[in-house]
Amino acid sequence: MTPDKKRRVATAVGFLSGVLACLDALRDAGVSWPPDVVWEGLRRPQRLEVVGGIALIVVSFTASALRQRRSQD
Repeated sequence: MTPDKKRRVATAVGFLSGVLACLDALRDAGVSWPPDVVWEGLRRPQRLEVVGGIALIVVSFTASALRQRRSQD
């Protein structure tokens, strides 16, 4: 596997892990909208899971955007 493919796979795995972590934490919440009500309904471990999931999503998007910018320069 080429290094570029490995990076793409790592980015995809990070993104999917973040999405699944968020969905897993929100599955037990019972309320899906508005966000402040959802946040109040979550326990501390679930909040950490949501924040960690969002962080994984943001990091994977940022890494992908930076890699894209470098390849264009």
